[in-house]
Amino acid sequence: MKVLIACEESQEVCKAFRAKGHEAYSCDIQMCSGGHPEWHILGDALTVINGNTDFTTCDGQTHTVDKWDLLIAHPPCTYLSNAGAARLHKKINGKSYIDFERFKKGKDAKEFFLKFIHAPVEKIAIENPIPSKVFELPKYTQTIQPYEYGHPYSKKTCLWLKNLPKLTPTNIVKPICSWVSGGSKKADGTARTNCGMSFRDSKTKSKTFSGIAQAMAEQWGNIKEDESDDSDERGI
Repeated sequence: MKVLIACEESQEVCKAFRAKGHEAYSCDIQMCSGGHPEWHILGDALTVINGNTDFTTCDGQTHTVDKWDLLIAHPPCTYLSNAGAARLHKKINGKSYIDFERFKKGKDAKEFFLKFIHAPVEKIAIENPIPSKVFELPKYTQTIQPYEYGHPYSKKTCLWLKNLPKLTPTNIVKPICSWVSGGSKKADGTARTNCGMSFRDSKTKSKTFSGIAQAMAEQWGNIKEDESDDSDERGI
């Protein structure tokens, strides 16, 4: 399969598909940190998602893809996530106002997100956190957790799927804490804490867990046409 993993600099998903023998490429506006520049496209993923294109990987080699068999996208979630919705309002002299600059960035992020949903690719998976209702994204197909794939952390993630089966847990373990601390509070009023990330780093925060990446490669890398979900379960 020819696989494009959009908005991925870590190459975690790319490497999982490569390990299964697929022609997979990561693509991001940042240089890859996964150690395989020969599999990385440095630039805007929207320039290559339509297929029928030539592109150059970071090792200087040129490649041609007529069409992508599978697109997996991790579009930026800063302005779209439910966690970020609290920042849509700012207080001035004790009164709450909508931060229209941030709202505009959220609308732009939604437009970028929808480009992947409507990409001319047969099989599509888009990953993002729980979205804010403000921006009215399409309903996601399923939610997954790291602790369902061998990592003892909670970090609910949504998947929007097209012509792909829902991802099945591979190794359910007991979560010991949240991977990322949030600004919300527990039922008893105390602040939520985390023991996953020891510091706030956007790359570490958004990196796909290896167990989830391996599940994607194993379960979606060998899918047959009659194994796809029905349209009412695709989410997009």
